[in-house]
Order: sequence, then C-alpha cells, then structure tokens
Amino acid sequence: MQNAIQIGIFGDSISKGIVLDEETHRYSTLKKEISQWVTPAAALHNFSVMGSTIQKGLSIIKRHTEQLSDYQNVFLEFGGNDCDFDWQAVSERPQAHHEPHTPLKQFETLYTKAIQLIQEKKGNPILLTLPPLEPKRYFQWISCNLHANNILHWLGSVDTIYRWQEMYNMKVLLLAQKLHVPVVDIRSAFLAQHEYQSLLCADGIHPNRKGHRFIYKTIMQQYHPCLQA
Repeated sequence: MQNAIQIGIFGDSISKGIVLDEETHRYSTLKKEISQWVTPAAALHNFSVMGSTIQKGLSIIKRHTEQLSDYQNVFLEFGGNDCDFDWQAVSERPQAHHEPHTPLKQFETLYTKAIQLIQEKKGNPILLTLPPLEPKRYFQWISCNLHANNILHWLGSVDTIYRWQEMYNMKVLLLAQKLHVPVVDIRSAFLAQHEYQSLLCADGIHPNRKGHRFIYKTIMQQYHPCLQA
C-alpha cells in the first residue's frame, strides 16, 4: 500500500457507504465491502459523516487541511442532505414557507469555499454527482408516522422531491464547470440502468449493497481520466 494512490473522501452517508437493513430498519456501514471493491492501487481516507451537509463538510475539511496535500485526489459528495427538508415541520405546517437544510445559493457558496480551500492547500478535488432518489419510495419513508397528506399538499406532487434533488445535482455540475474541477458522474450511470430503483434501499434514497458496488465500479471506471498530476 506504500505506492498506492492516496484518496481523501468528504461527504455524507452515500460516500460513507451507509445502507438500510430492510428487516430492522436500521442503518449500517459497508466498510469491509468497500475495501474489497476498490482497486489495490488506491488507499481511501474516508471522512464522510452520515447526515452531513456542505456546512458540516466544510468544517470537517478545515480540521484536516494539513492532510489535503497528502492525497493525490480529494473526492467530494454533498447535496443529498442539503436539499432535504424538516419533514416534521412540513407535516405540521403545510401552509407555511419551508427552506431546505441548505438553501441553494448558500449551498453554492459553501461548496465553492470547500473546493477552493482544498485547492489552496495543494489538493486536487473531484466532485461526485448525486445518485437519483426514487420519489414514491422516499415519500413513503419521510411521511411515515407524519401527516402524509399535509406533506403531499405542500409538495404538490411526489415527483417534486426528485426535481428538487435534481436542481442541487445540476448545481454540482455547474460548480465543477465554473471552477474547472473534474466530475465523476454517478447520477448518469444510475439513470442509464433500466431499473435504477433496484440499486436503492427501501427508503428510496440510500443505495443498497448492489448500488454501492455500482457506485465504486463507476468511480473506478471514470477515475483515471479525472486524475491530475
């Protein structure tokens, strides 16, 4: 492993490798499996945290600034929690105005700061796009034990959830273009599958074991063109 490519990873539950056990409805991490899916030529240093937004991620990156230059590349995967809402608040007050955890403009600002900080510390960031969620499954998950009709009234349509997440994904792509940062396009790889839903857990948003294996396969396929000297 001494000659392995050193890769830093900052993100949320997707990059951490979290899956939902459909029997216990509890989340666990696929740490051992992930190590088997990655090429021996790469050593992963994963600082991802379940539930992390870009604000939380930026604070974690700042705590590890001295290490950033040690990695040939730094993968960033944020947006899934940023675009999410306080569904209990929506359920209780469907007529009110509700903001996502990270409004889009703030998401852009903080993500830009994270990318530029890594670059300032001589790190080479690579952005990951967001795997698509399955709106019907995700709606059932977030509305469980809440007022589902109220949430649906506020949304207007279950498909709104998918479109909202897509807006944040587009922002990731636009940021990469604006800041000249490489991208590994997880989302397109998922959508190219005839039934991408089979790659997701029962909650409709976390990839299952098969989905995570597919993510790492996609990263390994797209990674070498992204490598920077």
